[in-house]
Formats: sequence, C-alpha cells, structure tokens
Amino acid sequence: MNHVKLLRMTLPFPSTGKSKDEVLAAMRAARDHDVQWQKGRAFSLVYHAGKEVDDLLKEASLLFFSENGLNPTAFPSLRKFETEIVSMAASLLGGDDNAAGTVTSGGTESLLMAVKTARDWARKNRPEIKHPEMILPITAHPAFEKAAEYFGVKTVYIPVWADYRADVDAARKAVTTNTILMIGSAPAYPHGVVDPIRELAAIAQEHGILFHTDACVGGFMLPFVRKLGYPVPDFDLSVSGVTSISADLHKYGYAAKGASVILYKTAELRRHQMFVSINWPGGIYPSPSMGGTRPGAPIAAAWAVMNYLGESGYLELTDLVMKATRRLQDGVNATPGLKVVSNPEMSVFAIGSNPSTGSGLDVYSLADELTKHN
Repeated sequence: MNHVKLLRMTLPFPSTGKSKDEVLAAMRAARDHDVQWQKGRAFSLVYHAGKEVDDLLKEASLLFFSENGLNPTAFPSLRKFETEIVSMAASLLGGDDNAAGTVTSGGTESLLMAVKTARDWARKNRPEIKHPEMILPITAHPAFEKAAEYFGVKTVYIPVWADYRADVDAARKAVTTNTILMIGSAPAYPHGVVDPIRELAAIAQEHGILFHTDACVGGFMLPFVRKLGYPVPDFDLSVSGVTSISADLHKYGYAAKGASVILYKTAELRRHQMFVSINWPGGIYPSPSMGGTRPGAPIAAAWAVMNYLGESGYLELTDLVMKATRRLQDGVNATPGLKVVSNPEMSVFAIGSNPSTGSGLDVYSLADELTKHN
C-alpha cells in the first residue's frame, strides 16, 4: 500500500508579501497534485451535487465569511440558521418537539460531543461510576476512540456477525455496572451496513444507559433511500432507546465543509454537552461544542443548501447515487476474482477478493493500481 509521506522542512516567515496573482498561482500549482475529484477520481472525500449547488454554497459562505457563531447575540442570523438546521434535521431523523442539537464542524466533533455528553450525564445521574465505559462494534468510527482518550471513557469493543453488523448477543454480555453508553452505526463506514440499532438500543434502554446512533455518513441519505422504496432498518431518534444521533451535513447533505449535526432526544440531555465558565475576568463564557470560534460560513451554507434542495432535490440526488451504486456493485460482482463483501443499505460498500470466480484478486494491490490513475 502507498503511504503518505510527511515532509519536514524549515520555512522562514515571509519578509515581504507577494502579489495576489503570485499567491493564487502557487496555490493552483499545489492543487494540481491533489486527487482529481472533479473527474470522478475520489470516493467519499468530496460530495458534489453539481455546479448550481456549488455556486450557491460559495455565495452563501461569502455572505457570512467573517461572522462568528460563538456569539449568537451579535449574529442572530447564525442563531436562526443553526436553530432551523437542527429542527429540519430532527424532523428528518425521527425527533419530536423535544429534540435539541448543535451544528458542529464535522462528524468527529459530533461523536466527541456524544461521548462527552454521556460522560457528564453519568457524572450527574450515575455518580457511583468512577471508570465509565462505552460499548461499540469494532467497525465503529475511530473518532469514538479519540473521544475515549479525550474524555476518560474506556472503550469496550464487540465483534460483528458474518454480515458485518454488530453482534447483539456480544453487546448484551458486554454491559457492566460501569457502562454509560452504547453505540451503533448507520451505516458503519468499513462495509456500509447498518447495525441492528433497534435491538442494541433496547439493551441500552433496559439498563438505563444512553445510546448513540452514528449516522454521520447515512443521516442525510438513508431517509431518502427509504422514501425511494429501498429497505432501510430503523435507526434514528424514533427508535425507543436511541438518545442521540449524528449526521454530517457536508456528506450527503451536500453542504460545504465542515458541517455536521449532533441531535439529542431532549434538550435536558443536550445540557450535558455545554461548557460555561462564569468566573473569568472577561465575563461569562459559554460554548456549546469543542470549538470557541465557530465559523459562520459553513452554518450559513448548510442552511442554504437544505432550503435550496428540499425533499424533492434530495430524493433526486439520492436516486442518482443509488442507481450509480447498483451499477458499480454489478460491475464489481461481474469481475472475476472480485465481489461486494456485504449487503449495504446505501452507497457505501466494500470490495473483496472472490476466489470462487477466478484466481482471487489482491484488493490492496488493486487499490494501489487504481490510485495511480487518480
């Protein structure tokens, strides 16, 4: 496999400035070495909905280029946008009038907030727990491991079944008196399959602990996939026992980077996410998420694209993506030595070796060869 090489160099601070043309030319030259996503050479890193959407995102971003969501009293427009984004996302993802949430910088921050919230919820509601644990499948996103390291929560990993979905029996056995949170993915990134959220959340509810659905990839696609008639298992806030869910706006929400939402079943639960400093000489300092300064441009662009596309626009894009996915999967399965290794609900899937239809191709070598054509 090819590995990215980190370059170390000493670069002095510029003694004089360069012209605008020189600066932009250098940036364009550097970009020439990037993956050519405009030519369809990238999977997952860029979610492109067409020139019209791009133009809207750029214009909306520029309108709020300098605004800072840290202070909603100074910028009530951003407060309006964020409140409405959260409300629209909650209505899409099974929330009711009690749901609450926050726009974050991306899926990792949303997952960090879910774990931080669970930890602080447990401090209040389960103070006897001194060494909190969370249960998650081995296919869960590494951001949970990062959150565990940041917030002092132990990760307890469970295996997956042969279909790559979380093993419910293993999850049940993993619960201890220290468990504060369980996690399932919709879908899990490695194989594109949705974990048995209803069954997992029922275990969490039985033990009086929190449950988070990581729908960072699927949150703004699975509801539309279902509306198009494809089978999609229950996964969102409408599921009994699910207490929070994350969904990335900058993926299949087609918003500008970086934007995600973290949603909670109740505003009371979201309070555990918040940070407030009241003894600072500079005054009261509240912060809803990891960042202090919160760029206004991604919030504004997300609001713009959600209102621009609406349900009809998202359905149209989802239909195109699912049809393209089926063509890709058919092509993989028709290639001797290859197969789609799971039965995914949406557009994320894994390719594996299939010796039964040929010699069995080495998918890692195949990936290297494909990378050369980017």
